[in-house]
Amino acid sequence: MIKFLRLVTFSLLLSFPLALFANFDFNANCLNAYRSIFELKLGNAKAYISTEKKQHPKNSIIPLLENYVDYFTIITSESKADFDRLKGNKSARLDQISDDDKASPYYLYAQAEINLQWALIHGRFGEYFNAAMCIKRANSMLQDNAKKFPNFHLNLKGLGLINVVLGNMPDGALKTALSTFGIKGNMQGGLDMFEKLAQNLPKSSYEPFYEEVIFYYAYVLTDVAHSSSAYSKTMKYTERIADTSLLKSYLQSYVCIKNAHNDEAITILSKKPEGNLYQPFPYLEYLEGIAHLNKLDLNATAYFNRFLQTNKGVNYIKDTNLRMGWISLLKGDRNGYTSYMSKVISNGYTYNEKDKQAKNEASAATPAIDLLKARLLYDGGYLSKALQYLSDKNTSDFSSDRDKTEFNYRLGRIYDDQGKDDQALAAYQATINQGKTLKYYFAANAALQMGKVYEKRKNITKAKEAFNTAISMKNHEYESSIESQAKAGLKRLN
Repeated sequence: MIKFLRLVTFSLLLSFPLALFANFDFNANCLNAYRSIFELKLGNAKAYISTEKKQHPKNSIIPLLENYVDYFTIITSESKADFDRLKGNKSARLDQISDDDKASPYYLYAQAEINLQWALIHGRFGEYFNAAMCIKRANSMLQDNAKKFPNFHLNLKGLGLINVVLGNMPDGALKTALSTFGIKGNMQGGLDMFEKLAQNLPKSSYEPFYEEVIFYYAYVLTDVAHSSSAYSKTMKYTERIADTSLLKSYLQSYVCIKNAHNDEAITILSKKPEGNLYQPFPYLEYLEGIAHLNKLDLNATAYFNRFLQTNKGVNYIKDTNLRMGWISLLKGDRNGYTSYMSKVISNGYTYNEKDKQAKNEASAATPAIDLLKARLLYDGGYLSKALQYLSDKNTSDFSSDRDKTEFNYRLGRIYDDQGKDDQALAAYQATINQGKTLKYYFAANAALQMGKVYEKRKNITKAKEAFNTAISMKNHEYESSIESQAKAGLKRLN
């Protein structure tokens, strides 16, 4: 392995002579640390960094690597305490790098990376102005670096992330803050940058950075672009990553769950690498609980309990209690359900959309059992089983406007994924008619999905009409996300 890393380092120096500047030296210690970080072996990474500090204390790659360690510590723990404890490190690291060799391509790149990592973390904890400032600095540095060093491929990683996220960002505090700086993104342009890197890095001297590129590419395909190719591209590009990487297990299982490949997610998580070498990652217990619940396996309780017991973070507490409540409901335990809904209201935070939605659902009426089962099975990709709970029913079987609307919405999503476009469109229209004045997301998202069906059929007029219908609906759940996706649909059509 060391021989290989030396060879990679030698290749880097040959292919990019500017890497010869001694104080930005991605040598064997640094490459070993970097590789350990992206396997989530943070203890190993710290050991390599410590060795490098003793051998080459002025190497300005060190503060970048230390920031990676802090970044993944916070990402895996979701801990506000870790965030508060570690955020003070940023300034000293940037100061060390800014005093170094301005003629190196790593000079601006390393500073931009640190700013970009902290932008993502600040946004995660609701500090949107700080996130915006970090993005502004990172974007400016990467733009300048791309002009100075057009052949330095790593510029595309940060620029791609900024372009995708900003190009499809929903309205909100962060978008407002960034707009004051005149920063805009181009989602397709950013995706093209990632695709170029994913294809070309393995054939270049920048191959060691491949895993990081795929980490961000999988994220933006799934959570930002909502791309239909998120699953296929993630599985394709993660295949060459070593099975010893816990990050690989996370990426694959997360994308599988988000894209209805539920059984595959369960298999991946059951085989994930474990041991004291790896950073604790309670979120994976939460993911495994979701995967089991999606197939109506009520033993999912064990995974959710382990998550709550080991989690030191602020996110997914409300959503976990909501799902525990659903399990009680599916078991016929109404008192247990009520108890968990109280926990949803009182425990946890609302930094992310999952927890915000969980709080909304806990405050609403108890869900109809058949609708809940169909919802979970649909999320897992078990379309035929999901349809079995709805096929012998009609709108009049449900008493509330919410349940009537959800019934048509669930039918529409199932028919859509089965390729039954006409039936899906009819169900979506019924959802809109029934729920367009309600606060729930069903009608707006039905209009969004209707637009996608018409777009696929190349019926531009109908597609635009549907996307505009989605945008016109206000004051409902997931409003920003649905509106941003509908606006992206209109951009595609234009």
